[in-house]
Amino acid sequence: MAKHPAGWRVALLHNKRWLLPLLVALSVSTALAFILRAAFDSSCDRRHFEVPKTRFHPATGTGAGAAAPSPLGFMKSKHVLLVSHELSLSGGPLLLMELAFLLRGVGAEVCWITNQKPSERDEVVHSLEHKMLGRGVQVLSAKGQEAVDRALKADLVVLNTAVAGKWLDAVLKENVPRVLPKVLWWIHEMRGHYFKMEYLKHLPMVAGAMIDSHVTAEYWKNRTQERLKIKMPQTYVVHLGNSKELMDVAEDNVAKRVLREHVRESLGVTNEDIVFALINSMPLPVENAFIHLYPLAVDLRISVSRGKGQDLFLRAFYESLQLIQEQKLQVPSLHAVIVGSDITAQTKFESELRDFVAQKKIQNRVHFVNKTLTVAPYLAAIDVLVQNSQARGECFGRITIEAMAFQLPVLGTSAGGTTEIVVNESTGLLHPIGKEGVTPLAKNIVKLATHVERRLTMGKRGYERVKSMFLERHMAHRIDAVLKEVLRKAKNQHS
Repeated sequence: MAKHPAGWRVALLHNKRWLLPLLVALSVSTALAFILRAAFDSSCDRRHFEVPKTRFHPATGTGAGAAAPSPLGFMKSKHVLLVSHELSLSGGPLLLMELAFLLRGVGAEVCWITNQKPSERDEVVHSLEHKMLGRGVQVLSAKGQEAVDRALKADLVVLNTAVAGKWLDAVLKENVPRVLPKVLWWIHEMRGHYFKMEYLKHLPMVAGAMIDSHVTAEYWKNRTQERLKIKMPQTYVVHLGNSKELMDVAEDNVAKRVLREHVRESLGVTNEDIVFALINSMPLPVENAFIHLYPLAVDLRISVSRGKGQDLFLRAFYESLQLIQEQKLQVPSLHAVIVGSDITAQTKFESELRDFVAQKKIQNRVHFVNKTLTVAPYLAAIDVLVQNSQARGECFGRITIEAMAFQLPVLGTSAGGTTEIVVNESTGLLHPIGKEGVTPLAKNIVKLATHVERRLTMGKRGYERVKSMFLERHMAHRIDAVLKEVLRKAKNQHS
């Protein structure tokens, strides 16, 4: 649990001028935890952060008091080339940056290549590159002889996402066969349009593929065979994990209480009301300076989209209100929150959502929250997370384990990686995808609204599951096993 001076806690509770810095400072997640560590440990930003160095342990990422060395210590002095299809505040690139800093923390020599970069200067790209350089990650041009030389010299090459496969032929050309035996391909996609030979023709020849969930791995195995007539290489499943920073916030009851009170007050929701939220944004840690430097960075976040199922969630929420009324159930007032809206540029889909809310006259119960980089306050403020991703679901869905860290039960679709995170009837309740899932979701909303003890028990079980399976150190151990196997294969191939 995060430790704070007693006076700091009292000031937070009685002086609201602390609330904005708290909202910013405590909104953290695994995705950029290591990036901020880079800022803390170097002078690589336009603004200097005075953060106690003892808070972090560069090798383990588990706090200064941790004695156990990083399982990735064997990567010391290894040469690693990381190739990302883009550099942005989206899931794939942030995960690769997380890996970059894990490897740098144990003394590996790490180089980064972004295959697709904006033709004009992009402030977010510039900032992220600057943070990598400050941490000792070399940033190279995607093209040119230096990129080829680094690939040939590297002990390990990690391609991030399916689209990164285009880099092989475009840059390495005749050197592709020499590099493939030491390539680990990290795949995060679940959508069918990524299955193109121009991306994946070299996939069968690489040392291995790393995928975020078993469901996604099986999907890739079947789809590549059926659609492209190619065979997947040795495939490893690596579930993601929550950072120590996120867990510190989730386990700090005082901070959570302050955040809960502030957010609920801003929404016009009382402490007794029950709040169900669909958070359609991958959270990342934010410091004041980052917000000041890049106030428009939120425009890069994912907004509401049909694939995330906000429309079906609202239909289910309305149906749950009808069920409560028909059955004359005595429950606190129910509210629905959708995080990921865009009040400045509403899409047709979002307009449909708002029209539905107006038609059903539930404006006082449904709250649209604009796209935000600070989702931890909402995790502290709500009672239940709804993960309603459609089609094949989420490849993994990191927001799910983050919500479970906050002891929130999860109502999720029985698809994709969610089925490997949420234990049905134990840490949450699952429902079918599509229109068929609307009524089951509505009934599940009513179940949790009418049984507070069940809701709290599920939340506690979810927290225990996170502590046993989905922490940063668990993820590091899983990656450790994969890298050892891939390096062994590469060495045998070379000899």
